[in-house]
Amino acid sequence: MRYPTLQNDSITAGILAGGQGRRMGGIDKGWADFEGKPLIAHVLERLQPQTHSILISANRNLDAYRALGYPVLKDRIDGFQGPLAGLASLLQACPTEWLATVPCDAPGLPNDYLVRMASAAEQTPGTRIVVAHNGDRLQPVHMLVARNLLDDLLSHLQQGGRKVRGWLGQYAYQTADFSDQPQAFFNLNHEADLRQPIRTN
Repeated sequence: MRYPTLQNDSITAGILAGGQGRRMGGIDKGWADFEGKPLIAHVLERLQPQTHSILISANRNLDAYRALGYPVLKDRIDGFQGPLAGLASLLQACPTEWLATVPCDAPGLPNDYLVRMASAAEQTPGTRIVVAHNGDRLQPVHMLVARNLLDDLLSHLQQGGRKVRGWLGQYAYQTADFSDQPQAFFNLNHEADLRQPIRTN
């Protein structure tokens, strides 16, 4: 297996926008307004300079997401089953060897996110998963995942597994250090968070 480098275009970015948004009253968070534009627009602005291959996982407002100009994948498991269901759909459509996931409510995503995730994978031969770490805790939905883990993930989902940490716990994953910019991983989970300024790099 080749290890991820931006030079060989081996990384696709996958935006996880298929959640239920329960803590925001059930809204589609990708379209929540933050500093004058939808959250999904902030995330795309951060990702576009880092990769030409972007996919979006969504379960509502599909036409609106498609209008952004990227492939949109709906979960194949009904009922808002969580990030792993979105990850499975993204991996099934991923045209590259590696998929880097980003939640749609992370407008402060580092400008060097993919470079750092790839570097962490390259440091340990055989790595198939990298998880971002902000210096305080893991950020489990910020992952770099080898596409060849799709079958394992589908099996996990078929057995009823839904927790990201539960799936990650099966692997000797590596971590990417983002302790110099912990605020970049602040997720906007409540309406009040939409009024908080985010420090970014």
